[in-house]
Amino acid sequence: MPRDKSGPTRSEISRRGLLGGAGLLLLTACAPGNGGGSGSGSGSGSGAFPVSIEHKHGTTEITERPERVVTVGMTDQDTVLALGTAPVATREWFGGKEGALWPWAREKLGDREVPEVLARQELEFERIAALEPDVIIGLNSGLTKQQYDKLSAIAPTVAQPGEYADYGVPWQDMTRTVGRILDHREKAEQLVTDIEARFERARSQHPAFDGATGLLAASMSGKAWVYAEGPAPRFLRTLGLRMPSATEDLFSGESREAKQLSKERFELLEADVLVLGVYGAPEDSIAREGVYQQLDVVEQGRDITMRRQSTLNGAVTFSSPLSLPIALDGLVPRMAAAIDGDPSTKVRPVE
Repeated sequence: MPRDKSGPTRSEISRRGLLGGAGLLLLTACAPGNGGGSGSGSGSGSGAFPVSIEHKHGTTEITERPERVVTVGMTDQDTVLALGTAPVATREWFGGKEGALWPWAREKLGDREVPEVLARQELEFERIAALEPDVIIGLNSGLTKQQYDKLSAIAPTVAQPGEYADYGVPWQDMTRTVGRILDHREKAEQLVTDIEARFERARSQHPAFDGATGLLAASMSGKAWVYAEGPAPRFLRTLGLRMPSATEDLFSGESREAKQLSKERFELLEADVLVLGVYGAPEDSIAREGVYQQLDVVEQGRDITMRRQSTLNGAVTFSSPLSLPIALDGLVPRMAAAIDGDPSTKVRPVE
């Protein structure tokens, strides 16, 4: 199948529901550690080791606080950094950033060594082994049992939780699990509390969100996809928006994976606010189609278009403890303008 080679593959979009997301908010995390590519933050450690963590492929025991951390989940590096540790290696998802760190994570890294970047498509077992990790974290991943076994032979490995779909762990669960791994449970809980409070403030400041319809869609090589699960749909639901009932009917069966829409079904993109991520060449975007431009949500300026490489798209897609404040600062005002009931209100373009 055709795909945008510089961005996530179509299958990755389908599995992860990506896109789903003013200056960087510095959350309450203790100062970064010193030296090397690792470096743990000081602070809320309890010394409560060994720690046993259950996941999809079994239970992993961590006997002491890890210093050298390798992340093989697609967004795990953000959570590790949010809790004060710089990973020695990360895994590329999309964006092509140095160290696979988007701006919010690069800011948190500070002057510590930039992590090595592991390939997106295949796990590089020999390269990971050469890094001599104390722990390997793959929470936002789709690790198979075979991959997990190979990684576990290198270092204690924490795979994705079994109670969620692959690539489907909520950011709260990821934060708390990484807090246990790094012995920063209190800090992790504070991060969750702070960000959930930001969502609650956004809802209270924008009561029109409650019960309004919101939809996450993507343009991928000229094809339209809609999502019921993943970071961005979860982001919209947390703000009080619901999926339009006609579109929800697409997901009435067992599968909640992304659905492709033909041009004849673009009416299912109608919502009080439509968030559209554009992947692939701009000239191939569905936003250029006449049938798309004739939608009420578009004619009335209630669509929010985010380019693949835009910081806002990355922030919403990652939906991590570091990126969520940026996603809220960038998306909430645009959503409010979109659903204020006044078609003359212009939604600020996404840079």
